Amino acid sequence: MQRRVKMKPGKGNSLAGMVVGIIFCLLGIFMVIPTMGIFGVFWTGMALVITVINGINAFSEDGLATHEIYIEDTPNQDSGSSADKEDPETRLRSLKRLREEGLITEEEYETRRKEIIQEI
Repeated sequence: MQRRVKMKPGKGNSLAGMVVGIIFCLLGIFMVIPTMGIFGVFWTGMALVITVINGINAFSEDGLATHEIYIEDTPNQDSGSSADKEDPETRLRSLKRLREEGLITEEEYETRRKEIIQEI
């Protein structure tokens, strides 16, 4: 299964982007349009769009998402939660084996054993 997460930049990044966008708009109006004509109009229009998007993200709580991340959920992920899905008997047996092999202390065994029993 794939999840899509939309993200927006932080307020500081957006504020910096807005300031740079304003500078590019001014450059477009006073330098690029007079010297390069239609390209200058395109330049200034794009700078204006960038400035507005960054301004919205800098000063609004909702903002506009500028990035998307796709997260692939795989059933075999080893997140440590697979033990919680096992039945209590299997978990207790595994815990006992860890104690017998010396991988956990007696105190750790008792603490975790009590937690598993409380969940029943």
